[in-house]
Amino acid sequence: MKIHIDLDCFFVSAERTVDASLMGKPVGVGGRADQNIFSRTNTKQTMSLQNHGAFVMSFFQEHQSSGHNDIKKFIDPDGRIRGILTTSSYEARAFDIKTGTTINEALKKCPNIIIKQPNMKLYQKLSHELNDYLVKKIPSLEQASIDEFYGDLEGWIEDKNVPRFIEQLRDDILKDLNLPVSIGAAQSKYTAKLATNFAKPFGVKTVYFRDVDTFIHNIKIEKFPGIGAKTYKKLSSYGLRTLGDIQASPALFQNQTKSVWDLYLKVCGIDTTPIKTEHIRKSIGISRTFDSIIDRRELKRRLIILSRHLAYAVLKMEVIPMHFTLSLSYTQGLSAKATFSGNRLFSEKLMKDIATKLLYEADKYPHTKVIRISISTSQFTVQTHQTLSLIDFEEDTKYHQLSTLSKSLRLKYGLDILRWGSEL
Repeated sequence: MKIHIDLDCFFVSAERTVDASLMGKPVGVGGRADQNIFSRTNTKQTMSLQNHGAFVMSFFQEHQSSGHNDIKKFIDPDGRIRGILTTSSYEARAFDIKTGTTINEALKKCPNIIIKQPNMKLYQKLSHELNDYLVKKIPSLEQASIDEFYGDLEGWIEDKNVPRFIEQLRDDILKDLNLPVSIGAAQSKYTAKLATNFAKPFGVKTVYFRDVDTFIHNIKIEKFPGIGAKTYKKLSSYGLRTLGDIQASPALFQNQTKSVWDLYLKVCGIDTTPIKTEHIRKSIGISRTFDSIIDRRELKRRLIILSRHLAYAVLKMEVIPMHFTLSLSYTQGLSAKATFSGNRLFSEKLMKDIATKLLYEADKYPHTKVIRISISTSQFTVQTHQTLSLIDFEEDTKYHQLSTLSKSLRLKYGLDILRWGSEL
């Protein structure tokens, strides 16, 4: 059987490992647009590539907590309370405070809620420790994100013993790492993940294949992992409301695309998706949302900062990207992007030059305020085996060697120890 392990309210649970006084209290971990990365002073930022999924690359600066409650970190000089909650404890959820609730709204619903500033370095550390712990307990493990794991128990634990195994595993994780988790088990990864959602908080649930039809019968279709807003809208147009409705309607799925039929099988608990013990990154990127700006010089400055951070990540991965994408989001719901493909030896200077070139190409609305920049790289040479350009090879080699030296300094002193003059 497959199992899905999900950390309960992970960021809050992580904070409780270092501050036991938060136990049993309504707590929220707040987030707001990361403006520190655009600072003109040294923010002493570091980076982690340890975890997968949504957290393939995390930049964080040295954490400075205000003590028991960090609410002052979210109050602007004009008195406005900014930011939204990325995680809330179950005690806070009793007040209808969920992920995405603004901090201002959360305080109105629960004046006693404790707001914590994110400590990504701690979260990465605990996630990595849990990964190392689980590897010793489960022969085949996949880390899906910073707080989610899949395991394959086939040939390791007999199906009849799975409920007892996952209950003991849950208890052991709490005892040894002080982290509460919920665990679902099923023949399929998708059903196991669905089972975890019904086990929370701090619960376990096993769904044997013979029980899948009964289990899914009354579950709303939007609860199934893999059914997003677009798919939900389409399925709803067919009059489908529950997973049981899908299971009872094979004719709607059989004569469509393979992916549509695969979705039907997954809902029915039939899935051969393997546990991926190794993740090969095919792309990596960085983006930031900020208060709207119209000054293109400031926009370029921020882009150069992001390109430096992305270059550092690429150099740490020791790959050579061939494809680059830059996206801009404007006010009024507008967006634009530009791409570039080449076969140059990678360096930080090349990243900056390409990013600047893409900015001029992508900025289709030069008189409109920008609220987000995203830049990414893909098509790495370790996967595509492309031949590098010989025309620029000598110059590119010089800058690549310089970038390698810069990487060593940043590893020791932080990402901002060396910066472009145009960033200041």
